[in-house]
Amino acid sequence: MFEHHAFQSSSHSPIANILTIAGSDSGGGAGIQADIKAISATGSYACSVITALTAQNTRGVTGIYSISAEFIAQQLDAVFTDIDIAAVKIGMLNDCNVIKVIAEKLKQYQPKYVVLDPVMVATSGDPLIQTSAIQTLQNELFPLVSVITPNLPEAALLIGGEVPTNEADIDAFIMKLLQHQPLSNVNILLKGGHFSGENSHDWLVTKGAIQTFSHKRIFTQNTHGTGCTLSSAIASYLGQGYPLEQAIHLAKIYLSDALSKADMLNVGNGSGPVHHFYHLSS
Repeated sequence: MFEHHAFQSSSHSPIANILTIAGSDSGGGAGIQADIKAISATGSYACSVITALTAQNTRGVTGIYSISAEFIAQQLDAVFTDIDIAAVKIGMLNDCNVIKVIAEKLKQYQPKYVVLDPVMVATSGDPLIQTSAIQTLQNELFPLVSVITPNLPEAALLIGGEVPTNEADIDAFIMKLLQHQPLSNVNILLKGGHFSGENSHDWLVTKGAIQTFSHKRIFTQNTHGTGCTLSSAIASYLGQGYPLEQAIHLAKIYLSDALSKADMLNVGNGSGPVHHFYHLSS
């Protein structure tokens, strides 16, 4: 019942300023740190607004310290009143007041593109968002974004459903997403990295059409920050002038390359980061 279609490439624009709004990762593999690396590596200039500090490494999250909504508003005003922001990426938001403040500032400054990565669970399985904040996220921010990028567990959490266990269930799962009112008018990039198989598939759902993005699966333990990296790269390419489908395609290529070179790094004893600047290594 869905139309699967292709896209065409486009030339990109000069250096774009991209704002990431997210929490920090003291281990450097995810959050603000991964966002800045991905935005820079894909040819844009990165600005940042920090929403929370985490005590985190490759093995897990041991603490979260939230930044006040008032100070987040100050950071947003500082950036938007001085810098021409081409696109915004939003990551970790674990407080209702923070979500509301960001929504207010997006309405005030009206950036052209907003990519929302609804970070709810770390790669390690640690929760990163308060349950009460999920509804606020859907009501306040979803109507303002260009695309959201949930993985399968996050999408299931949004609709209060079960995580699909195989790709044969994807069409039925997407129907449930579309029937969930806060998601019915939102572009969704559903990430299928949790499935097994030779290829990794993501599905872009836009107004009743599904576009599938397929890449060869990279087998590595170093997958920390993949969601942050992908969403930041998408925002970077959108800010450079690419249409959504092409921005996703290019971001997927970048992430695949960063994953394929991740084992060149020796960071921590758990799930290590991807190699954001693989192209600088000999």
